[in-house]
Parts: sequence; structure tokens; C-alpha cells
Amino acid sequence: MMLKEKLLLRDRPSSAIVAVADLDRARDFYAETLGLETITEAEEGVLTFRTGDTQLVVYESEFAGTNKANAVVWNGGSDFDAIAGQLREKGVEFEVYPDLGMDIANGIHRSGSFKAVWFKDPDGNVLHVANM
Repeated sequence: MMLKEKLLLRDRPSSAIVAVADLDRARDFYAETLGLETITEAEEGVLTFRTGDTQLVVYESEFAGTNKANAVVWNGGSDFDAIAGQLREKGVEFEVYPDLGMDIANGIHRSGSFKAVWFKDPDGNVLHVANM
């Protein structure tokens, strides 16, 4: 009997990583505005936040905000509407992408039962919450 070779990364946890220009400004946004718990600030120029069962690593870089695609996505599940409302109350402005072909109201994109919002951090990194 031949044993299946295990994929190197299939069973390994992963985390998102986002470049920022100003660590103090990023700390305020990710901890205060988004409500993420800081796990560690052990390494200079790097913050790690807990987000569900994963981590979000934020680090200082001269290339902050140059990514024009999604950097981080959260599964809001059945709490999507409450999360979108909390973000709006915290002053987060939702991006609008009419080219996606979805219905859009108050920054919330809808297609059938799917709902999503996109917004940017202070460096322009694109963040996303959906009711996956």
C-alpha cells in the first residue's frame, strides 16, 4: 500500500500580513477601530493581533498601501449586519465597487444571500468582511 505524501502546507495554520507606514496609527486603527486584541509587540516594527483562530501581523514597510487587492478578509457570518453597523459607527467608510455587478446600498454589496463590505486602513490596504 502506497502512503499519500502530505502536502507541506495543507495542515499548517496561516496568518494575514499587512504593511503599514506608521505603527502607532495602525495600532489605533486595528485595536481601537476594528477591536482586535494585540497578541504581541515583541519585535520592533511589528504588531500581531488575534482575529478569530488566526493572527494578523502588521509591520512597518516603505511599501505600505501599494497593494490594490484585498489584503485581509473576515467571515462575518450571521453577525455581518451587526459588524457592518459597528464599523460604520466607528467612522469606517465603505468602498463601493459597482463593476462587481452587485446591488449596493449604504456601502453594502449584495448578490443573492451574499453580503460584503470593503474598506481601507489608514495606509490604503483593502480590508473586507463578508457573510460567507
